[in-house]
Amino acid sequence: MATIPSETPSPTAGPPPSPTPSVQLVSDLVCRIPEFRDVYENHVLHQGGVQPHVFFWDVVQNTVRSFLGEAPVEAPVEAPGEAPAPAADWRRTLAFLEEQSCRGVLGIDEVIVTSFLGDLPSPQEPGHAIVHQLGPVMAARFVRIRPLG
Repeated sequence: MATIPSETPSPTAGPPPSPTPSVQLVSDLVCRIPEFRDVYENHVLHQGGVQPHVFFWDVVQNTVRSFLGEAPVEAPVEAPGEAPAPAADWRRTLAFLEEQSCRGVLGIDEVIVTSFLGDLPSPQEPGHAIVHQLGPVMAARFVRIRPLG
């Protein structure tokens, strides 16, 4: 009986590699806030895998829209009689990111600072007031990277 190559153990094969902290951040976000699942699946389909900095553009957009009380960016088309997909609540997203920021993990901090805090609306843009809702760790980082807001 022949075996499929993937079923044949390799003498040098070890456990599968652990995801990078930034990829784990995306995975943990989607697990904790399942409203991001459709955005995540669309992202993976179009990017050919998880690109945390790219994915977080959608996280920022959805979080700001939720803060403003608008519909999610990637709202899927519903079947007749089906309720619209719920938007991820901005408070839960900020709480999750604050919790992750407190960990002090370089790969996680890079994504949150560069691709979340750095992409929040400027003072003249709708939704800028969300910066006043950041937890203490993210607020301190925000002020360092954008002292003028």
